[in-house]
Amino acid sequence: MSNQVAAVPAAAKPPAWEQYRARLDSYANAKVNYDFSRQNEYTSATGWRLDDYETDLPAEAPGPPEAAGSFAAAQDVLRRYAFPPPDLITGYFDPSAPLEKRIMVLRAHFLVFNFYFGVRVSEVTDEEARPTPGGPERVWGYGYRTLEGHFEKGQIDFTIHKNLTTGAVQFRIHAVSQPGQIRNPFYWLGFKLFGRILQRKFARESQRRMKELVAKALTGQQLPQTLPAMAG
Repeated sequence: MSNQVAAVPAAAKPPAWEQYRARLDSYANAKVNYDFSRQNEYTSATGWRLDDYETDLPAEAPGPPEAAGSFAAAQDVLRRYAFPPPDLITGYFDPSAPLEKRIMVLRAHFLVFNFYFGVRVSEVTDEEARPTPGGPERVWGYGYRTLEGHFEKGQIDFTIHKNLTTGAVQFRIHAVSQPGQIRNPFYWLGFKLFGRILQRKFARESQRRMKELVAKALTGQQLPQTLPAMAG
């Protein structure tokens, strides 16, 4: 009589985010680790880092975003938090929760270490025709703030822009950050030496991966199965 245990079919395995449910629950009442009411005071002169990145995505015809175009594909990737490089940052969240109330556990990988941080979505941007010098833009995206225990303090915003006049589509990242409180001296030294390098790598690789996933979506390829399935 065999005592082997039958393998659990892949389809029967719980989604990856389920293993982080306890961590997610622990952040439910966690506080943001800085005074976000003073955002307008956070400048390079007061010791904060301000970063802006943008990358072009495939253009569309002028006018509102196309149903199956670049803007819509980028929205889907952004909503799933699928654009960060998985070898550096992976985000886990309950996909049934509304985006505007989303809490995420971020697993950051560096050398042989994994670190876990909590963030909370701060606001969702949804503008039909934002006035700009280059013409009105359709803008969609969201930002999140760092919670207690994070190695950094600040907010990062991710947005998709379509110029309604030219059809140009872009993915943009705007971040305001400052090192947080790190009690472990080993981690403090590591973050001091490599933190800024990793910030820039995150932005560059996120832009590259966004372009890659949008290109796949536009050619009819399925997104990686590891990405969270969103509630209807």
